[in-house]
Amino acid sequence: MIRFAGLPALLSQTVDGGLLERMTAVRDAVWGVPLILLLVGTGVYLTLLLRGLQFRKLAHALYLAFVKRTEEGGEGDISHFQALMTALAATVGTGNIVGVATAISAGGPGALFWMWVTGLVGMATKYSEAVLGVRFRETDARGEKSGGPMYYLENGIRWGRLGRVLAVSFALFATIAAVRETRLPHPATSSELLRCTNSRHVKLASWLSGPAAQMK
Repeated sequence: MIRFAGLPALLSQTVDGGLLERMTAVRDAVWGVPLILLLVGTGVYLTLLLRGLQFRKLAHALYLAFVKRTEEGGEGDISHFQALMTALAATVGTGNIVGVATAISAGGPGALFWMWVTGLVGMATKYSEAVLGVRFRETDARGEKSGGPMYYLENGIRWGRLGRVLAVSFALFATIAAVRETRLPHPATSSELLRCTNSRHVKLASWLSGPAAQMK
C-alpha cells in the first residue's frame, strides 16, 4: 500500500510488492525476445526492400545535410541541416549515453557489436518513418507543416478506424514516454549523485534535490 507521512514521504512513496511484480512482468514481456526480433527484423526487411538505401545513398545524404543545406523551390519550414539537427536533438539523450554504458556493463563487448548491427539496419526504419512523415504531412491555414507518426498512421492506414486508434495510442504513449525519459531520469540521476557525494560540504535531502535539478 502507499503510505504518506508528510512531504518527504509523499515524494518518496512506496509501492506494494504486488504492483511492482506486475509492472516487472509487463516490462519483461515488452522488452523480451519478440520485441528484439520485431525491431531488428523490421530493419532487415526494410533494408532488403530498399536494397540497402542507407548505404547506397549515404554520401548523397551527407552532402545534402552538410554541403547543400538549402534547396531552392523545396517545400517545408526548415532546411536539410536543420532537419538533421532536429532529428539528432530528439535522438541523442539519456538512452544513447546511459543506455549504452549500461548495456556494455551488463552484456560486455558483444552488446556494442549488436548495437552497431541494430543501428545499421535501423537506418532503413528511420528513413521509412521520415518518408512517411513527409508523404502524409499536412499544411494548416498559416502555411505551417505538421506531420509525424500520428498523421501517417491515421491517414495512411485505411482499415476502418484502426489508423485513428493507432494514431491516438501513439500520441498518448509518446506523451507518457516524454515525461518518463526526460523529466524523470535527469533529476533522479542528479539526486542520486548528490546522495552518493553526501559529505560535510553537500547535505541536501533527496526529496529536495530532484525538484532543484528541474529548476534550470
